[in-house]
Amino acid sequence: MNETARSGDGSGTDDSIVPSLGVVPAVVAMVAVLAPVRDGIGDPFVQLAGALAVVSVVAFLARRHGALGVVPGAALAAGSSLGVVLLTGYALNQGITGSTAVPGLDGTVSLLFLAFASAGGSIGVAAADYRGVSARGLIERTYRFSTMTVVGFAGLIAMALVSVFLAPLFGADGMQGQLLQYLSTALGLGSVAALTMALRGYDLSFLDLEVPNLRAVGWTVGGLILLFGALVAISVAMTVVGVDTADHGTTQQVEQNPELLMVIVPGMLLVVGPFEELLYRNVIQKSLYETFSRYGAIAVSSVIFAGVHVVAYATAGPGQILASLVVLFGLSLVLGFIYERTENLVVPALVHGAYNAIQMIILVV
Repeated sequence: MNETARSGDGSGTDDSIVPSLGVVPAVVAMVAVLAPVRDGIGDPFVQLAGALAVVSVVAFLARRHGALGVVPGAALAAGSSLGVVLLTGYALNQGITGSTAVPGLDGTVSLLFLAFASAGGSIGVAAADYRGVSARGLIERTYRFSTMTVVGFAGLIAMALVSVFLAPLFGADGMQGQLLQYLSTALGLGSVAALTMALRGYDLSFLDLEVPNLRAVGWTVGGLILLFGALVAISVAMTVVGVDTADHGTTQQVEQNPELLMVIVPGMLLVVGPFEELLYRNVIQKSLYETFSRYGAIAVSSVIFAGVHVVAYATAGPGQILASLVVLFGLSLVLGFIYERTENLVVPALVHGAYNAIQMIILVV
């Protein structure tokens, strides 16, 4: 594990470089928010996001020129950028996209989504600045995040390829369709996990597989309670502010055909939980320990985990999909924390699988 001290990582790099790099995504976010405001979008949340985007740029510039110290400067940049993320995300969920035509392209680009993503990058740079990470360290973290993102989406692609290859042996709907889905999940995620471990020179000892002891059982039960508690808290918060989420594709299938639970419940426990945790926790999150702090790795791996689930929620509009991914990000933080605390893949795999299975059962009770 690479725990970077606030004093830096020993490279001796001028500490103004990282704030300078932070100006770039902050400016992109500012322009992307203020352009719709200039064009007549009068939504107060978008306008407030624009004001916070300006604050973020000013904070990074103040850090760059030494007008603010590390703690107040990085905190102000991160806090204002987080505000931009929350406010633009809320606007997107309410159907305000700030779309604009792109010359030479047949379509439009959502400026508010661009602001959402850019402000997210600003948070990462501000966190690095706070931790005293050098420019070289920031580049290393960006590279590792990018490679692990590729690994995460490679799992999704591998699942799709296996599904296409095995489709002639199964039906597309009903029980056989579910069996195909779980077989594709196991083979796709399992093969990408194995290939990643091989390419990075990890042997089987890299896998955190232990027979659960009494402590692991306690973490499993407590983790499941914690996960549902997080779901309730996030759901209540979203309901209060009027945010709508999308339904998972599997949820819709269960509502239409409850008999699928005969396959879905064991599939969640024996396939989805274990193999998703294998790739996204034991391989991706643990690999990120080499570059990020442990809690940083949990956050980064949760961004990847949420991102790869975008297809599963593609039955609704962009704003609802984004809200669902935010919920998933929050739940992934819990799973990542459970894995970090126990260092036993069995525990988050059981919690994840049981959580999914219980969710499906609740639909038909």
